[in-house]
Amino acid sequence: MDVKIRVMIPEEEIDRRIRELGAKISQEYEGKELHMICILKGSVFFASELAKRITVPVTLDFMAVSSYGNDTVSSGNIQIRNDLAESIEGRHVLVIEDIIDTGKTLSFLMKMLQERKPASLKLCTLLDKPDRRTHPVDVDYVGFEIPDEFVVGYGLDYAQKYRNLPYIGVVENE
Repeated sequence: MDVKIRVMIPEEEIDRRIRELGAKISQEYEGKELHMICILKGSVFFASELAKRITVPVTLDFMAVSSYGNDTVSSGNIQIRNDLAESIEGRHVLVIEDIIDTGKTLSFLMKMLQERKPASLKLCTLLDKPDRRTHPVDVDYVGFEIPDEFVVGYGLDYAQKYRNLPYIGVVENE
């Protein structure tokens, strides 16, 4: 299949927005230590750039959660492929996601993490597709709200490809 990718959000705009999010998060967590949970694999690029722009002490952990496989639509089956290495009990936790679509995965994940008794639990996503939401999710920090198009780049993939693009692009199959 030939794949054409149209730029939706250029690299410079992503960088500017991540700086803004970092400043806001730093202000809201002033005087506290922040434990960031990066949802693998897609949010690695975003989480790394965001962490560099947060001025409060930051610790990192990783989870692998999947509902897509190699398709462009969610399978609806949520799998925890890699759980946290550390306890989050009593910690200020910020979950970092690349994109929130239907909300099913994040709704499930946030409930599961809340049961682990963090001091606080918030959610930050680079991209949000509210038009696709089927499950309620409280998103505390949003990079960009986007329309219902399949996007790649900046960590987001299509069959594990295109994560390394420095921008957000729309996949246009030919």
